[in-house]
Amino acid sequence: MPSCPLRGLLRGLLLALEHFCFSPNRRNALSLCFGRIYATPDVSIWLKNALTFCFYTIPEKPLRTFAGIALALLFSVPAFAEAASVQSVSVSSRQISGFHIGRDETRSDPLEFVGGLEMSAPTRAFGGISAMRFLSPGRDLVAVTDTGYWLFASIARDAAGRPAGLEQVRIQPMVDAAGRIFPEKGEMDAESLAVRDGEAIVGFERRHRISRFRLEPEDMKGPTGNIDFLVPTYELRQNRGFETLAFAPSSGPLRGALVAITEKSLDRQGNIFAAVTDRPRKGIFTVRRHDGFDITDGAFLPDGDLLLLERSYTIMSGVRMRLRRIAGDSIGKGALVDGPVLFQADMAWQIDNMEALDVWRRADGATMVSMMSDDNQSFLQRNLYLEFVLHE
Repeated sequence: MPSCPLRGLLRGLLLALEHFCFSPNRRNALSLCFGRIYATPDVSIWLKNALTFCFYTIPEKPLRTFAGIALALLFSVPAFAEAASVQSVSVSSRQISGFHIGRDETRSDPLEFVGGLEMSAPTRAFGGISAMRFLSPGRDLVAVTDTGYWLFASIARDAAGRPAGLEQVRIQPMVDAAGRIFPEKGEMDAESLAVRDGEAIVGFERRHRISRFRLEPEDMKGPTGNIDFLVPTYELRQNRGFETLAFAPSSGPLRGALVAITEKSLDRQGNIFAAVTDRPRKGIFTVRRHDGFDITDGAFLPDGDLLLLERSYTIMSGVRMRLRRIAGDSIGKGALVDGPVLFQADMAWQIDNMEALDVWRRADGATMVSMMSDDNQSFLQRNLYLEFVLHE
């Protein structure tokens, strides 16, 4: 068997050849490479992606060949060391007191706006939040980012109980089972999260998988195993995989099962692939897709119904979000599920690219809905936290 450096060199050459020969659309490939360059904090990975970008775009054969060889050599050496240790981050927050821009009302049945935050931090590791779960009701939370980070934090509150800031923020790179930081975007694109009994379940896109992690906020380790998500991998679109992971209530019809729903991996009828991964109703089901909205997260309500967060974007209308309620008893193997839209908002409201959702109980018994946005590491977008009471 070739030595490790030689294996890396061969792997790099094969990857370069694969990218060059089999990409059906150079412009899409260029866009993907540029996105990786922009989102990656690690220097050696940045160089790999920059050379890949040159490989696609330089027309002169000698220069393109040089880029390919340099890319292969970079794949053959370890990435410059990036410590996987926890990093404390200072986050600046601006309170959002009104949800509907230019209006004073807080009630939009069935939601009542409690408050929100617009957040920023001096590190690019903060951002790209794609899923979150509270570890204690309305206080301590864990989130994952699509750039491969764990984020632990606490919501600070003012005297009225409204969100006032994000404090005790700790960020740590995700690592593989051997403790190595994931070297590529395709390995670390975390998009969904479920938490139960000291375990975090994370869904990844691009290289589709659902992995188990022991929940250790002070020092997260690599995955302890993977979960069978049932949906055939060939049905999963590269960047439209499992955006929702949610544990159903143990007292409901799904008996505590883990439910996984894709963002926009569609069957032949245009419905969204999903699965109940275990328990009596185990099997593939689908969610009816409406009006160009895709699913970005979901969480179960106390009564066992599933609340879905959905997003749409067009040049004409901008970004939109909505909440849809799916009857828990309708979910199961072979089902096509649908449900009413509870609320919808566009750019006239304080929203952005809303990707993360959780449901929790306030001390007074109120059902609370919290959402966070993914800023796509762009200065044109915002990191938001929004909080509502769900009146029923």
